[in-house]
Amino acid sequence: MKIKMIAVALSFGLSCGVGAAELKVEKLGNDLWRVRLKRDGAAQWPESGMNRYGVFADLPARETSASLDGLKVKPEVKHVGAGFEIRFPLKKETRVYGLGDVSRDNIQRRPGTYEIYVKNVYSYIPMPVAFTSEGWGFLVNSSWRHTIDVGKADPNAIVCTAKEGEADFYLFTGASHRAMLDTYTRLTGRPALPPVWNFGFTFVANQWVDQFELLNETMGFRDHEIPCDVIGLEPGWMEKFYDSSTRKRWDSRRFYFPYWSPKGAHTFTGAMRRMGMKLSLWLCCNYDLFRYEEELVTGKAAGKDGKAVAGGNSETWHDEHIEGAKKDKKNAAEKPPRALVPGGYAGDPEPYKHPEGTRPWFEHLRQFVDQGAEAFKLDGAYQVTDWNGVPNRTWSNGMKDAEAHNLYPLIYAKQMARGFEDYTGRRAMVNSAGGYAGVQQYVATWAGDTGGGVKPLISVLNLGMSGHSNQSCDMTVRGNAVSGLHFGFLAPWAQQNNWDYWDIPWVNTKEKVDVFRAYANLRYRLVPYLYGTAANAARTGLPMVRALPLVHPDVKEYDTCTGTYYLGDNLLVGVYAKEVTIPQGLWHEWRTDATGGSCSCATATVEGPCKKPIDVTPSWGGALYVKAGAIIPTWPVKQYIEKGWNEDVVFEVWPTASGTAELYEDDGISLGYRKGEFALTPLTLEKTAAGVKFTVGARKGSFKGMPKTRRMRVRIHSEKDIRMIDLGEVGTAGKSITW
Repeated sequence: MKIKMIAVALSFGLSCGVGAAELKVEKLGNDLWRVRLKRDGAAQWPESGMNRYGVFADLPARETSASLDGLKVKPEVKHVGAGFEIRFPLKKETRVYGLGDVSRDNIQRRPGTYEIYVKNVYSYIPMPVAFTSEGWGFLVNSSWRHTIDVGKADPNAIVCTAKEGEADFYLFTGASHRAMLDTYTRLTGRPALPPVWNFGFTFVANQWVDQFELLNETMGFRDHEIPCDVIGLEPGWMEKFYDSSTRKRWDSRRFYFPYWSPKGAHTFTGAMRRMGMKLSLWLCCNYDLFRYEEELVTGKAAGKDGKAVAGGNSETWHDEHIEGAKKDKKNAAEKPPRALVPGGYAGDPEPYKHPEGTRPWFEHLRQFVDQGAEAFKLDGAYQVTDWNGVPNRTWSNGMKDAEAHNLYPLIYAKQMARGFEDYTGRRAMVNSAGGYAGVQQYVATWAGDTGGGVKPLISVLNLGMSGHSNQSCDMTVRGNAVSGLHFGFLAPWAQQNNWDYWDIPWVNTKEKVDVFRAYANLRYRLVPYLYGTAANAARTGLPMVRALPLVHPDVKEYDTCTGTYYLGDNLLVGVYAKEVTIPQGLWHEWRTDATGGSCSCATATVEGPCKKPIDVTPSWGGALYVKAGAIIPTWPVKQYIEKGWNEDVVFEVWPTASGTAELYEDDGISLGYRKGEFALTPLTLEKTAAGVKFTVGARKGSFKGMPKTRRMRVRIHSEKDIRMIDLGEVGTAGKSITW
């Protein structure tokens, strides 16, 4: 759908519920404005916790005024009692998308009433952001509990209301939903690019395993040749079950570290690393995270150089812990290594002896990183529930829980991600159940305690429509759940959660083990395609999983399509539905053999738009189609992933149309990608009357450890056969082939 944009200006109908009020409209870009309403007598303009704590970008105003004129969108904004009301007019034909994981009943949100409040199971990641088919959208800049009514109470309006809080919102425009996502994530943060091994497979062990069973399961994946990169431990790893404090320690009866040498290759975590397996630890948190954020804002927190850290940048904490570690390294011959103790190192002040919140939450987790933890899972727990009288809690920053509740999982994600990155210099792999607008820049998420199925799939689709790319669910594997494998392994990141069960992949019939292995192999072959798609999301905000209305906004019928989605530019997945919806164009079916490789039926062709039955079999749980002209970068199957490039690359090519793609590569773990330390290799497929030409262009960009050349091959999928052509060693010069 093409949208003709008119003058970049807004016209507001302003009315106030009580007394006089002052309006401020700031133009932050050609396609972005911020609007705030100050109450009569208020000393300061409204400021949300997302602005105050550096979640949203501090974009300087290009122009400031009390009104803007000329655009078709004419919101009305007013204070009502202690709260506010913001009303956006809706045309009869306007469709509305977004709102995050506020509901799993639809993609097109009109008509409906949605409460923007984090709730266990029902609303893990609500986002007060909406995108319309008319080329405009808004973000309510408030963490207060509020409601967004989309054309239900009033068919001609979107009405945002709150019993408490200040009127503050952003309004953005764009020629498409994709363009608006670019603007929205420029404001609220681009999706993070996790370490490359996150795009493999994560297995969460039964919560009562010990170190011996953990190593046996690690060896089991290797012995059964089922690729896996991460094994996670549930709350049973801690001495105190569900310990949300900074006092947590290992249950030494099950996970023992020698007190005289508590870290290194000789530990069980070291043994896991030697087999290429990373360790993830479950956490829950009821810590007052806001005290430290306030210290950042007020300049009381200090960096490594002793100078104040600017508000919103919680990457570094200065204390004796850091400086002491440097001195120990310098005088290693004179001082023995300090022993790890609960909360830190022997001789250091223990974090829990300080007033809650005066030290960063991540401070007490450094010891576990030192001992081998490379990822963390943030359970919902206090993030998404109202347990233990939390609604009556007043936080250290003065917030009531009605304002802090939505903000808490966002700040938790921020402190976890930035804390890990600052301490290690590596990308964080933190996954969380809860979140709010802006969470995409910090962590990956999963659909909470809801397993797999169509509801978690709708959650993934809506979060993608709302700018959050890195999502997953607890993969369904029990019984005849081959569709659960189909969705789970063809999601942005793939995980299976055992929790209290014994769904170990190889504890099954041989036939089912083969199916599991085939899906795992398929995913590991697709890692470079998935990784490149995630890297593009980190640059543009365009999600990995895309609902059909995001790609085909002109087709209104796609608004109700929840069983078909794009995975990147060129793959179409159908699952949890009787039919797969094929968009316009030529498409090729892609199935796999028992090893996860392409089989001959990959050349079956269909012309869209149409619908095709999904043929679920004991070995294949859905549909997978490839767009004509697609170039899919793949790697040979690996048992685990070490870096963001590979010595051997295979391009899967469907030459029934012309097409373009790119191969993304970087070191796979560092933060260098944020500074442009990556390489892109352009790929083109030209179909003419004379034949087909495939070109690997000259590589652009660089990163530390980048190889001079890689060995490249092309697998050509045609109606007659599947052929493999060896391009040999390809580096910066590029190479072409014709047939």
